[in-house]
Amino acid sequence: MGAQWKAKHKDLAANAKGRLFGKLSKDIMIAARHGADPAANSRLRLVLEQARKVSMPKDTLERAIKKGAGLTGEAVHFEHAMYEGFAPHRVPVMVECLTDNVNRAASEMRVLFRKGHLGTSGSVSWDFEHVGLIEAEAAAAGADVEMAAIEAGAQDFEAADDDGVAVFVTEAADLDLVCRALPAQGFTVLSAKLGYKPKNPIAPSSLSTEQLEEVEAFLAALDANEDVQNVFAGLAG
Repeated sequence: MGAQWKAKHKDLAANAKGRLFGKLSKDIMIAARHGADPAANSRLRLVLEQARKVSMPKDTLERAIKKGAGLTGEAVHFEHAMYEGFAPHRVPVMVECLTDNVNRAASEMRVLFRKGHLGTSGSVSWDFEHVGLIEAEAAAAGADVEMAAIEAGAQDFEAADDDGVAVFVTEAADLDLVCRALPAQGFTVLSAKLGYKPKNPIAPSSLSTEQLEEVEAFLAALDANEDVQNVFAGLAG
């Protein structure tokens, strides 16, 4: 599952495209608070690159930039909130929310965690590292993931999956620097963001097929919530 859980079935991913655009719009608006020019705003530049990779409509993208930068006269009030707890079968989970209504988000998290366990602040975060997470694919055959990680200054890496996407893990402060260095090492960056990497991930093989399906259903329900930006689960592989 990697450091950040994501739906592994392509049909689920396709059906969730509208939801993905909504999450990216929020990220763009938050990033654009620090300036509408991507050249001078590294956080905005990274989010825009991710939006373009998933073919986010240009008008939607530009509207989000203008709204976030305050160029439309509309106020953007999103608050950041983290929720911690356990999915079924004691799989640790961290949920990152951007919401315009903290009370609503908190109430919905309590409902969603009924099939798991909603913890207090710090209950599972001690078992995660705050890192930069970069998804990238080889621009040409033969690109060496390990060598690219070393040369680009990444802290760690996960070998390419079946779709050819590798994950580079960086120090939180080095995210933009590593993103800029990877193309010279033969890798095209698909997405880049700050996130959480489990220190002691649970092996999916330690769960039965039924148990793993319960965990995946729980994580999918979290991910489908409109206030949830990212779900980080302590599962390996």
